[in-house]
Amino acid sequence: MKLNGQTIVLTGASSGIGAEAAKIMARRGATLCLVARREEQLREVQEVIETEGGCAFIYPCDLSDNAAIEACAARILAEQPRIDALVNNAAHSIRRPIEQSLDRLHDYQRTVQLNYIGAVAMTLKLLPRFLDQGHGHVVNISSLSTQVPIPLFSAYLASKSALESFTRSLQAEMGHQGISTTVVYFPMVRTPMSSRTAIYKYMPMMHVKKAAGWIVEACEKRPARIARPMGKLGSVLLAALPGPATKLPQPLFRGMDKLLASQLKKLEGRRAELQDWHRFAAEPKKISLCESMEALANSSMDGPQLASAIQALHDLHYGRRANGAQDTCGELG
Repeated sequence: MKLNGQTIVLTGASSGIGAEAAKIMARRGATLCLVARREEQLREVQEVIETEGGCAFIYPCDLSDNAAIEACAARILAEQPRIDALVNNAAHSIRRPIEQSLDRLHDYQRTVQLNYIGAVAMTLKLLPRFLDQGHGHVVNISSLSTQVPIPLFSAYLASKSALESFTRSLQAEMGHQGISTTVVYFPMVRTPMSSRTAIYKYMPMMHVKKAAGWIVEACEKRPARIARPMGKLGSVLLAALPGPATKLPQPLFRGMDKLLASQLKKLEGRRAELQDWHRFAAEPKKISLCESMEALANSSMDGPQLASAIQALHDLHYGRRANGAQDTCGELG
């Protein structure tokens, strides 16, 4: 279905995937109703869309507050004569072992409230309009990790699994009334939310623009599911062999976490070394160039970092030499 002329309500639209998807859909002629908690960031997205000739309305709302959702939905319904699609993109993730969550029931409550209850609440408020129109599409965002079970995200994945079940029920009960649904199974995406987890800083992830493209596809083509092949295979294995499908990958995930933590420690150490050498170039001390080069050779820096540090020493040495400093193995400073 062409997006031109469609009105789409998009939650989590103030940054990341939501903001990028809003801009793309606006360029294709859709009118966007942008929903998120941060009004200032919503206005920035709106300004970009309007500068490019698109149309967007903003609806600041705390989607963890049911009363706020009700008020927001009422305003959208009052101001928009037609609504073609709802994208429940807003979400919060927590990475914490269950063993460390024994006294943190609030983690589960807050995550379920935003990721599941908030999405369901907005959907229920807009459904009467969809039914009156005879059509409406609901896009709910889930995770590859509900298809391929992983540890440490129990609160997040439970909320997403609940949302998937609600989506299937919605399609099964109301599909004949013009209601259609799509579940989008994102892998890890490089967003501010995922970047808060330190060990994922250097992990390969999907780019925000590609993830936004999946949301656009969900609104345009309206398939039942958008997922990577690995996720589709994982769903089949999990349904057919739930025990092995859950148990067998666990050593791999534990090993991956250890590897990522090790890489983070090594890379942060190299970054600190590089910063030290740049500080040396800016504020040189009494040290010979030969001694400096020997220290570099014994460091753990990789090729590009070594090249940068060597260039800094080269520039320092020959800059000093022009001013009468001693030659190659003389003192710098």
